[in-house]
Amino acid sequence: MAAAGAMESLKQLGRRGVGAPVVMLAMLAMVMLPMPPFLLDMLFSFNIALSLVILLAVIYVMRPLEFAAFPTVVLMATLLRLALNIASTRVVLLHGHDGPGAAGKVIEAFGEFVIGGNFAVGLVVFAILTIINFVVVTKGATRVSEVTARFTLDAMPGKQMAIDADLNAGLLTQEQARERRQEVREEADFYGSMDGASKFVRGDATAGILILFINIVGGFFVGMFQHGLGAGESAKTYTLLTIGDGLVAQVPALMLSIATAVIVTRVSKSQDMGKQVLGQVFGQPRALAVAGAVLGVMGLIPGMPNLAFLLLGGCCGGAAYLMIKRERETKEKLAEAIAQPEAAAAQVPAERMELGWDDVASVDPLGLEVGYRLIPLVDTHQGGELMGRIKSVRRKLSQEFGFLVPAVHIRDNLDLGPNTYRVTLMGVPMGEAEVHNERLLAINPGRVHGPLQGIQTQDPAFGLEAVWIEQGQREMAQSLGYTVVDPATVVATHLSHILQTHAHELISHQDVQQLLDRLAQTAPKLVEDLVPKRMALGVVVKVLQNLLAERVPIRNMRTIVETLAEHAGQSQDPGMLTAAVRVALGRQIVQEITGLGTEVPVITLAPELEQILMNSLSGGGVAGAAVEPGLADRLQQSVADAARRQEMSGEAAVLLVAPQLRPWLARFTRHVAQNLHVLAYNEVPDNRRVRLVQALGR
Repeated sequence: MAAAGAMESLKQLGRRGVGAPVVMLAMLAMVMLPMPPFLLDMLFSFNIALSLVILLAVIYVMRPLEFAAFPTVVLMATLLRLALNIASTRVVLLHGHDGPGAAGKVIEAFGEFVIGGNFAVGLVVFAILTIINFVVVTKGATRVSEVTARFTLDAMPGKQMAIDADLNAGLLTQEQARERRQEVREEADFYGSMDGASKFVRGDATAGILILFINIVGGFFVGMFQHGLGAGESAKTYTLLTIGDGLVAQVPALMLSIATAVIVTRVSKSQDMGKQVLGQVFGQPRALAVAGAVLGVMGLIPGMPNLAFLLLGGCCGGAAYLMIKRERETKEKLAEAIAQPEAAAAQVPAERMELGWDDVASVDPLGLEVGYRLIPLVDTHQGGELMGRIKSVRRKLSQEFGFLVPAVHIRDNLDLGPNTYRVTLMGVPMGEAEVHNERLLAINPGRVHGPLQGIQTQDPAFGLEAVWIEQGQREMAQSLGYTVVDPATVVATHLSHILQTHAHELISHQDVQQLLDRLAQTAPKLVEDLVPKRMALGVVVKVLQNLLAERVPIRNMRTIVETLAEHAGQSQDPGMLTAAVRVALGRQIVQEITGLGTEVPVITLAPELEQILMNSLSGGGVAGAAVEPGLADRLQQSVADAARRQEMSGEAAVLLVAPQLRPWLARFTRHVAQNLHVLAYNEVPDNRRVRLVQALGR
């Protein structure tokens, strides 16, 4: 009530033109004259209320220029707070020995209630508030003010010329042009003033730190030498009062800093800030849906605050669903309006609109295009199961890879055959096949007892012989040894195979940043020390892409990041870092290949062949460029034959080579033996025994 009355009195003084002189005289009186604790309480309460009013006014103002007096308000509020610091310091030093209430109830409340009477806690709280104010808010606001002022001043001539051009073209009247020029000048003056006003806020934060330490030291000596207090009692009494005084001043200072940061980061648009934030941050249903999915997944993790995450995830998902439903209804109404020729003709503008960036089609990371006869496969209203299968594929592969597989954008394509579908990656077709929605696919796994009547084809995922059969032939095909699957499973399996083959192309910088952010929740110092201090994000992305290209999951991000941090000072080469990470993940890699067994069957290179390859690589240049073409061809054929024999025997095909040869041989054999795993000697853990299956010679 007292603060409200003081503000009303200031309004009355302001209307009479004497408000500013009275405020300045009051500040001088606070600096020069001793003040009773009751008046200090009133002024501290007024200072907090004033800062809150300024912050709310900045939030609710439509445009920054509507609060053009803000730089002056910042200066006055800063001076008021500094004058209060001087007045409270005088009271604390003169009467602090009388007890916690000597400097007023407000300082006592902040010292006793807010920090519990513990000056150590108070120091920590004050330090944190000061760091937030000085390092984060004030520093950022100062930088934004400087840049905005410079850009606004640089843009002034161009804006003036644009107004003159509109005036000459007849788009503006003389009065409108005059108002626009005045607005441009006011904008330049405002941001120029804000550049200086932000320095007041920064200086105020610095002064708060210095005043705190000066008061603590001064109070300690005053209590000991003038009032006869013991060292411990003097330190506790005056430190508690000083911290209470500092917190009383720091809270409104933080609110004023936030107000400064908000107003300089506002866009010059006539709209309430709340509407801007809600419309731009929470106006994207895709962002809410992804956030809801991530929160839902985190809510299912044992040990996490499951209820909070699941509740928030459900809220985000529900909001996204409602927004998508509203957009769909809007589009349907628009389509109905366009379908009416008369209404459409009336709504079409006479002038042709200029092209914009919205006319440029964006490329989907993953796409599935279907012919018109396959639409029932993806339409859930017609009983289509493909959407559910694709979701299951994404969930399974996301768990295997260790990152969130992007959503698959499904659309119909009239350029395709009626029974044809196409899988695209970054807009590039990666696979295309024909399926028959009314039939089943009987795949020959290699051991069948007879032929089947139907449409001969090949399994699109693995190229096996297959037949499209009628629904009633399922039992007969299964009795003959065929594997029978429905069309939705065929498409989902093909998509899964493509995703597994090209997983390294799916992970993006944003995905890697998400992985690092999730790791930072449990190991913040580890992530902070690596990116971007010791290694660029792009290098981490390349290492993870290399691992995925070699079918190594990146689930164990902690080990990966620890290894990168360990070797960051030695090399920034993604190839060398990938090799180091593979060694650290050796146990995981071998277990993925051979399971829990203790024996690893391997194929190796004969010593003379290994020496030839080592010599070719040590010569420099492109890896493998010095290998004789005939030898390279024989090596590929030998590796493919050995890998095939291993698979036929039911064992994993593993090629064990020297660490220097492993990267090149992995790339060299990738396309001739897709199921071959190339390991280095130092990647096999000590608890596994190596069993030699074959040594490949020249």
